[in-house]
Amino acid sequence: MAPRNDFGPPVHMEVTKDLPSPTAQDGKAPPTQIVWRNVVIMSLLHMGAIFGLFLLPSAHPYTLMWAVICYSLSALGVTAGAHRLWAHRSYKARLPLRIFLAIINCMSLQNDIYDWSRDHRVHHKYSETPADPHNAKRGFFFAHIGWLLVRKHPDVITKGKQIDLTDVLNDPVVKVQRKLYAPAAVLMCFIIPTLVPSLWGESLVTAFFISVLRYVLALNATWLVNSAAHMWGNKPYDKFINPSQNFPVAVLAMGEGWHNYHHTFPYDYATSELGWKVNPTTVFIDFMARLGLAYDRKKVSPNVIRARVSRTGDGTWEKSAQSID
Repeated sequence: MAPRNDFGPPVHMEVTKDLPSPTAQDGKAPPTQIVWRNVVIMSLLHMGAIFGLFLLPSAHPYTLMWAVICYSLSALGVTAGAHRLWAHRSYKARLPLRIFLAIINCMSLQNDIYDWSRDHRVHHKYSETPADPHNAKRGFFFAHIGWLLVRKHPDVITKGKQIDLTDVLNDPVVKVQRKLYAPAAVLMCFIIPTLVPSLWGESLVTAFFISVLRYVLALNATWLVNSAAHMWGNKPYDKFINPSQNFPVAVLAMGEGWHNYHHTFPYDYATSELGWKVNPTTVFIDFMARLGLAYDRKKVSPNVIRARVSRTGDGTWEKSAQSID
């Protein structure tokens, strides 16, 4: 359900995102270095979002509906696109769907598909270690937004270079998106969402700041997957890992909050065994499959799930499943 990762930072942070902290001395962790440029950018974005909140009562109802549509599309660009399709290869998509997902992924402004997939694969392979870009063991603030405001730990850079991403870069859609990402992201995230409401007479100022509000809300929903879903919730599948089942995060992040299941079975396209329950991304992928645009959806068998629940679960499996019904 970063801003990378499990989801990645906006394009305007790319200049600093691969610069590591100074090398550790005598086995100690390197000192934290604040990237003030990113602090300023994130502060301005959140102040703009607060201003957008005050404009909501005066906004045209169509503007509010448009903001919800943009929120949903941008989220799907991450959840169904960068996350479940490209990072995990949990299903396959035909060219029209891949193009559509790459376009709406630009609307999310959470880095291009290639960089997002790299950091997410590193996150899964080295979860809650110094090599994890948003290591939750460093606290809620760091896992939520702090990791974007400081230099990367050297291990994140080193391990990231070792991740095989040839499958991602071999996709021509990814290559084109990576090449055009900066202008495409600004166009999709801010310009189009701001201009469309003028069709029904909305002011550009109101439309712009509500677009900023929508963007910041989407970012925070994504960040909650890295922070809250790695700290709070039950662990019916694996009690020995940090990722947890978090219902509120699942609601906000289009079904990405079922995180204990996802980290236990990362190849499952649905990221849960609950079907369409609180999982709009799975609904979307299944609908695309009905249209013939998605196929080879990977799923974990019930027998494998039950065996894992019995072996490593925390005993809440039956209760948690019933609470969603």
